[in-house]
Amino acid sequence: MKRLNIFILCIFLFQTIIAQDKATEIRNKLLTRDQSTVLVVAHRGDWRNAPENSLPAIDNAIKMGVDLVELDVQRTKDGIIILMHDPTLDRTTTGKGKVSDWTLDSIQTLKLKNGCAIRTKEVIPTLEEALLHAKGKIMINLDKADRYFDEVYLLMQKTGTTKQIVMKGSKSPEEVKAQFGKYLEDVIYMPVVDLDKEGAEKQIVTFMEELNPVAFELLYKNDSTALPLKMKNLLEGKHLIWYNTLWDTLCGGHDDDLSLEDPDKGYGYLIDTLGARIIQTDRPAYLIDYLRKRGQHD
Repeated sequence: MKRLNIFILCIFLFQTIIAQDKATEIRNKLLTRDQSTVLVVAHRGDWRNAPENSLPAIDNAIKMGVDLVELDVQRTKDGIIILMHDPTLDRTTTGKGKVSDWTLDSIQTLKLKNGCAIRTKEVIPTLEEALLHAKGKIMINLDKADRYFDEVYLLMQKTGTTKQIVMKGSKSPEEVKAQFGKYLEDVIYMPVVDLDKEGAEKQIVTFMEELNPVAFELLYKNDSTALPLKMKNLLEGKHLIWYNTLWDTLCGGHDDDLSLEDPDKGYGYLIDTLGARIIQTDRPAYLIDYLRKRGQHD
């Protein structure tokens, strides 16, 4: 019996080590600008099968093989950072009013709602809980965290997750250096560039020269603009390209909805024609299945 218990413990430790190595593996793909696979980002976790920004939503994303999970943060009245997209509680919880008007102990009495606005048994996690929960298992894109990033970074240090975080934004290179400069050895920062705006190409070139980012998130409304194709040629082999397929005007119409009808015209176009190697989606399981059939995801 003792030998059996030791064997079970060894298996558990081995599985834990493997899981904790996963985040490092994904980070290395980002840092090396790996072109051989397409990284999948789950928007607010697997919110179709669990409440958005919840621990089960993170767990589901990890289990299905997602590479990055996008999470949103807000801050309570007593200064605790929690997972929450909206500044108000009404849409996703059984509470009402602004997050900033509630203390953490009061917020923890609430229940999260699922995607159909039905009450669940799940509670609102703090960012610290979420970081510990995901530690070593998946990369995390934190949204809305730049408002109080110094506090966020302290939590990252406390939980040992400083090298698991991706930040994105539309700030200038000077603003990025001023706000995130001392963190950029750990935190991966990706500029977001709207290709439909004047000066977009110049903005990208400036970032390439001054910060050499791992990747750019690119936005455009329709295929009438030639800049997405030009950016593929400019960035290929030097920087990864991230597209959001959450809705049509983010990716020229090649979104999740089109991909459900014809994934080659949706996801496939972004990958093959525009060079996407990171895709954020509300359909992570569907995208991963498509990529695996193409040999572009583990």
